This record gives sequence, C-alpha cells and structure tokens, in this order.
Amino acid sequence: MGRAFEYRKAAKMKRWGNMSRVFPKLAKAIEIAAKSGGGDPDMNPALRTAILNAKAQNLPKSNIEAAIKRASGKDAKNYSDVNFEGKGPHGVLIFVECATDNNTRTVANIKMHFNKNGGQVVPTGSLEFMFDRKAIFEFNKPEMDLDELELELIDAGLEELEEEEGVVIAFADYTDFGNMNNKFEELGIELTKAELKRVPNNPQEFTEEQHDEIAKLLEKLEEDDDVQAVYTNMA
Repeated sequence: MGRAFEYRKAAKMKRWGNMSRVFPKLAKAIEIAAKSGGGDPDMNPALRTAILNAKAQNLPKSNIEAAIKRASGKDAKNYSDVNFEGKGPHGVLIFVECATDNNTRTVANIKMHFNKNGGQVVPTGSLEFMFDRKAIFEFNKPEMDLDELELELIDAGLEELEEEEGVVIAFADYTDFGNMNNKFEELGIELTKAELKRVPNNPQEFTEEQHDEIAKLLEKLEEDDDVQAVYTNMA
C-alpha cells in the first residue's frame, strides 16, 4: 500500500468526511440489496456485504434496520444502475456509478458537475476498458500464515494479497466475489470491508496542484445523492 495508498485514503476521507453525505449512500446500498434479494442477511449475500461495509463506516444500527424496512414497504423506490464516463481537468479519466429513481435528473446533474468543473461526459463505453473491475476484501491480519492463506485463497480466485501494518487486502476478479466471500467464511476470517471497485489499468501521476483542481470535480460528484462511487485513473 505505502505512501500512495495513504495519500489516496486521506484524500478520500477528506472528501467523504461529511457523514450527512456518506450515510444516505450506505443506506441506499442496503435498501437496494434488500429489495432485490430479501431482508434476511443470512439468505442474501449482497445484503450481508452492504451491511458489513456500512458498519465499517459507522452507520448506526437504527439506520441499517430502517433501510431494510424501507425496502419491503409499499413506498419502496425502484432504483436503477446507471454509469457515466468522463474526462476531468488535466485529462484525468473518471468513471461514475449511480443508483437512481429518476434517470433524467441524474443525467442532467452529472453533466452539470462535469461541465462546471473543467470536465466533460464522454459516450458510454469510451473509458470502461481503462478500468479493471476487481473484488477487494480487507481484514485484520489473521493468525494463519499469510503464505498459507494465499494458497487457500488462490482456488477461490485470489490474484494478489497485500499486507501493511496489520491490515490485509485481497484482490480478485469481480466475477470471483462470491467465491472469495464464501472462502473467507469457510476459513473463519471476519472481513472489515468487501466491495467491487474499478481499478485503473494504467494509473497516471498528477502534481499536487493538479490534484487540487481534480478534487473539486470529484467532490461535486461525490456530493450528488445519486452517485454511489467515483473512480479515476489517478496513481
């Protein structure tokens, strides 16, 4: 992970530091998972994962329970997934994942964020090949030897295992998310985070000044209620 990891983490925490923005997104992920697969986490792996990630971000139990309840209510919203691809200041590539109940509103807002902050939306499919979809799992270093653990996880689809300061991160192709999740449960390893992410296959370096300009656009995108995740090709 190293210094670059810490820089990205600090930047993300700064942008996502406002819980009034983060909590609704986490709750929406839970609501979507519960609506599509049922409100019992034991029978719904997607819901288990959404709850796990929500707890990692300190979403209160009451919020989690309320989101699950909303999913089964008569007024439950029908969300659809929609993605946007764009270029920001200094040519940075940006991939935006949204969950919306009003596609017209979302399209207008995302285009506005790009246009007002030195960027532009590009046709769907223009940049997707620049990112690899990965399943990423985080957990505290287990008692098991990491070399032994790596061998156990390879059969489930493990591509890479990293460890720093007692935190272990496992990477796999997104298609192996379920296999990996099941393997961790079988091994008795309690995950602190499990998510699907888009990782740039050709990360680019930007100066500190360029980072600051890019961050303005990223902040506007991440503040939008319909945006669930934002990815860039920043190193």
